[in-house]
Amino acid sequence: MSLPRIMVAPNGATKTKADHPALPITLDEITETALACRAAGAGALHLHLRDDAEGHLLDTGAYREAQAHLRPRLGDMAIQITTEASGRYEPGHQRYVALNSGANMVSVSTREMLRDPEPLARKFYEEAAERGIAIQHILYSREDAEALARVLPDRLLQDPGLQLIFVMGRYVEGQVSTPAMLDPFLNWMQAEAITPDWAICAFGQGETACLRNALEKGGKARVGFENSLVMEDGSTARDNAARVAAIAAL
Repeated sequence: MSLPRIMVAPNGATKTKADHPALPITLDEITETALACRAAGAGALHLHLRDDAEGHLLDTGAYREAQAHLRPRLGDMAIQITTEASGRYEPGHQRYVALNSGANMVSVSTREMLRDPEPLARKFYEEAAERGIAIQHILYSREDAEALARVLPDRLLQDPGLQLIFVMGRYVEGQVSTPAMLDPFLNWMQAEAITPDWAICAFGQGETACLRNALEKGGKARVGFENSLVMEDGSTARDNAARVAAIAAL
């Protein structure tokens, strides 16, 4: 399976309605948001769930229930679950959730996986591939990319179906992203002589400019309130669908 041109990430692990009243928290809100974003041009939903206290939740049962709820309602819109730690979960738990939640698309941070010894990460990546689970590897820096190349079996690294997402601005002061932040990743892919299925996400007001640059250079886009609440001109977005529509218009 391949990544859609646009994936929406509507909530993330930490934002609440105090950040934006249209940020979806409940499963019904996520469903409504996903449908609006599909109509605006998104081909996939990046799914985060919350517990009863609105905290970040990684739970196989909750993910299975959520997918059973979403799939008949979202039609052909793909669903990707997250395994983000968000300071709450260890790599062993993240691996278990990735492999046992019934999802065929999962995002996994290389940096988080490598908190455990490399052989455990390598075994996980191999098992996911054997089960037909498409792992989208989250990379925050060229160092992360080089670590992935070191730990990932060559047959998976060279596979044109390898899914990557490059993150712009997450660990920059003020979470300011710029299009030039893509360059180290492009250089790395050229150095490795790989042609993966890649996308980016970008934080802050620079989100649109970064996504435009990535689309022009052959990448794909993940957009939404997980990464930015504002339009390109700095105004607050009405909702996630407005952000999707802006990127779809590119």
